[in-house]
Amino acid sequence: MKKILVLVLASLAIVMLSACGSKKSSSKKVATTQVKQEIVFNLGAEPKTLDPQLNTGIPGAIVIDNTYEGLTRQDKSGKFMPAGALSWKISKDNLVYTFYLRKASKWSDGKNVTASDYKYAWLRGVDPKVASDYSYQFFYIKNAKAYFDKKAKKADVGIKVLDKYTLQVTLQKPTAYFLGLTASAPYMPVRADMVAKNPDTWSQNPKENISNGPFVINEYKMNSTIGLIPNPYYWNKKNIKIKNLNFKMLTDSSTALVAYDNNKISVLVDLPVQDIIKRKIEDPTFHVLPMLGVYYYDFNTKVKPLDKLDVRKALSLSINREQIVKNITRASQIPASGFVPFGINNSVGKDFRKSIGDYGVSKTAKVKEAQALLAKAGYPNGKGFPQLIISYNTSLGHKAIAEAIQAMWKKNLGINVKLQNQEWAVFLSKRIHGDFQIARDGWVADYSDPMTFLDLFTSYSTYNYTDWKPYNGKHPDSKIFNTLISEAKNLKASPKRDEDMSKAEKVLHDSYVTMPIYYYTQPALVKANIHNWTCNNFGVWYFGNSYIGAKK
Repeated sequence: MKKILVLVLASLAIVMLSACGSKKSSSKKVATTQVKQEIVFNLGAEPKTLDPQLNTGIPGAIVIDNTYEGLTRQDKSGKFMPAGALSWKISKDNLVYTFYLRKASKWSDGKNVTASDYKYAWLRGVDPKVASDYSYQFFYIKNAKAYFDKKAKKADVGIKVLDKYTLQVTLQKPTAYFLGLTASAPYMPVRADMVAKNPDTWSQNPKENISNGPFVINEYKMNSTIGLIPNPYYWNKKNIKIKNLNFKMLTDSSTALVAYDNNKISVLVDLPVQDIIKRKIEDPTFHVLPMLGVYYYDFNTKVKPLDKLDVRKALSLSINREQIVKNITRASQIPASGFVPFGINNSVGKDFRKSIGDYGVSKTAKVKEAQALLAKAGYPNGKGFPQLIISYNTSLGHKAIAEAIQAMWKKNLGINVKLQNQEWAVFLSKRIHGDFQIARDGWVADYSDPMTFLDLFTSYSTYNYTDWKPYNGKHPDSKIFNTLISEAKNLKASPKRDEDMSKAEKVLHDSYVTMPIYYYTQPALVKANIHNWTCNNFGVWYFGNSYIGAKK
């Protein structure tokens, strides 16, 4: 998912974290009250949850980022600014962070937001009983992992309330990007009394989803609309110009595009692939926004013959990534040359991806090598190879990519695969529970550091759907990977840390448990009269500074 950085890396990563937003103009100021201040944004899939500690998808993150507020918030330039916290102090050893909360910050029912609210939310995020998919994002805090593993008590976790408006956090080890984590959804506060009422459904109930951000939910219609209005108690409410922020859930991109052209939708981020080139040329409201993310396929290594390295490698080598981005996605995406995308600096200010190269990943298919590997695995020319299924969530774009890969594997390897599209919630559930053979996947950074991509495949990560874990003598390379990641997490920004992460990515690459395809961009349509919108390169849109009308 989406946000981070600090101290030594700050000056470097701010450049890489630059967000996208509408441009300023010298036009005369026009009163925004003369036009209807309403934005309609198509989320596509319905969020599985709007619970900050449990959400895992970008659709949910977008709603959460507009209704909640963490201790910090990223501005247009990528710099992390005071939000729920007015200021903070960091100890010389970079282990203790003391946050001084904004006393004017209130919940949408008028109650004060306190340090205890943050402590409750963070402990909830790492509570083993809650089992958040993002629990590992709290492991940077002292004893948080031990608490999650039931080897320490809740009271041992390094989160202290010094007074009503002062929160102190002690880290396990210095973490260069911790400050940015405090802007991400898992670190946002939630109200204990609201969660206690209905732990599973409170976030979808407008009466119970009490939030502390610029907007508040006033309507929720399943598979249809999430309606937001300004939070009357928001500390910066005078700056909120949008009166209605409505999120639609049209999963068919062609239908959504028609709605955009008919002014029923004002922001659209999932465009039909066949329309992207035309819009790019002809439509001035079309934008290609940067995004720190990678589109990839997971191989379920429990499934035969995907348990064989040679098979997985043959499948990866036989696809033409350049053809996919040129003929299908067509929005300036870059063929993946490793798992970590371009756009993240290492400790010496160089792009991590550029500095370590591509591990021999080819933009075009290496057909002969792939065929030899498949024959070595016992399937010459694809003979005897069982039919596999590529699963993806319903989307014309995902379908087009899957069809292209299906055709490449048939032509280059002589194997047949079926395609299976699934509704988003079903797809997520099956992928989480390992009920798939080959599954579409994608990851957008939560913060600007290679670790946000690499630790997905640790043995303790809830996002490691591949079953690439060191157990019963299987996957010894996974054990090496885990060790390298652990070492990197315990190091300050340094060439040694860069080296450990580079080695870890090489181990991941050589395992071929995942098949990176391309690095994301975000094609989007935004009506010309919407101004001061921002979309950070983690894919999260924010409208707290937006207005509709003539440019100011």
